[in-house]
Amino acid sequence: MDKFDKAIISALRQDARQSVSHIADKVSLSRSAVSERIKKLEQSGIIRGYQVLLSESQKEGVSAYFEIQHQCRKSADVVHVFQSIPEVVTCRGITGDMDLLVYVQASSMKRLHEIREHIDAQSNIIKIKTHVVMSEWIDNRAQ
Repeated sequence: MDKFDKAIISALRQDARQSVSHIADKVSLSRSAVSERIKKLEQSGIIRGYQVLLSESQKEGVSAYFEIQHQCRKSADVVHVFQSIPEVVTCRGITGDMDLLVYVQASSMKRLHEIREHIDAQSNIIKIKTHVVMSEWIDNRAQ
């Protein structure tokens, strides 16, 4: 991936619906060269797709982050709990007082509460803190 590919990806991240001509002007390449590069980036899997991201206020359901502290020797020993919950989007090991950061998207506040209670009921979970997402301004996960 060279500087032109990186510039094209940057332009697509800003607005994936902009025209190839507009991107070509931004990156100083011909329209056909940009089209070919985008096609190669897609075929190689560097660009895996395009998506619509709704603001939190427009979404159905609720999302939250759970900070989890456990008493297992390794975080890998407790991850199975989160793998069994379909609403879990990500589960990451973190530094600090807590061990894991789990991102959940649930259909309702009631379902989010059920998930939290299920996690809290696990014998290896010492502490759980819930942070409900109120607004979302930037989401670059589709990288």
